[in-house]
Order: sequence, then C-alpha cells, then structure tokens
Amino acid sequence: MESLDNPASDNAWPTELRVSEDRRTLTVSFDDGARFAIPAETMRVLSPSAEVQGHGPGQKVTVPGKRNVSIRNVVAAGNYAVRIAFDDGHDSGIFTWRYLRELGEDGARLFAAYEAELAEKGMNRDNPAIAR
Repeated sequence: MESLDNPASDNAWPTELRVSEDRRTLTVSFDDGARFAIPAETMRVLSPSAEVQGHGPGQKVTVPGKRNVSIRNVVAAGNYAVRIAFDDGHDSGIFTWRYLRELGEDGARLFAAYEAELAEKGMNRDNPAIAR
C-alpha cells in the first residue's frame, strides 16, 4: 500500500466502483492494484460536504446515529469525483478519487477518531440525538 504522500498514489485512477448488494459498502479499485471496501457509515460521517465539514476552521460537525446508513446512489461528478447519496437524505458530498483513496488507506484511524469524538460529546453510532 502506498503512502498518501507518494505522488504515485495521487495519480492512481479508479477502475471500478461497486456498491455491495446490501448497499452498506462501496468497493473502489484503482489502476495501481489498490482496492478498498469503504463502509457507507464511514463515508457518511466523514463526508467532505460543507454540511459535515463546515465552511471554515472549527466548524466540523460530529454526525451521530449513522451505523445503519446505506448508499442510495453514486453519480459521477465530472471526471474527478462521485456524488454519493445516502438513504438518510444526505447527498451533498463530492468524494474525489483522492479522498476515496484516503478513506481506503486511512479510514480505520479516521473512524476511530470519529468514535472518540462521539464519546467525548455523549453521542453514539445508533442514536441520532443531538449532544447533551
């Protein structure tokens, strides 16, 4: 597996995107042989959308209660990304090939940080309630 700091990784192009039958995983294959199965929950809670990331520093939103979210649709966004729609209505995230690669390579660490944020805020993956 190549590092995100490696220019070869930056130039990797997706050769296949496949949504699982249960719609809870997106498998992305790249032309350099890398292949990643990315859970829908990971993509939803780490969506690159302004709704999740905010419009500036310190505005990131922690999104609880998405354990059972699934992928409704995947649509090309130019030749550099896809827009992923989820069954909870969220559909504003544009996932670039680079970001999908990052989620594939570093998703476990990013998701662990998300789970720590949930715990810190008194939230969890099952209940969409707002923090106390």
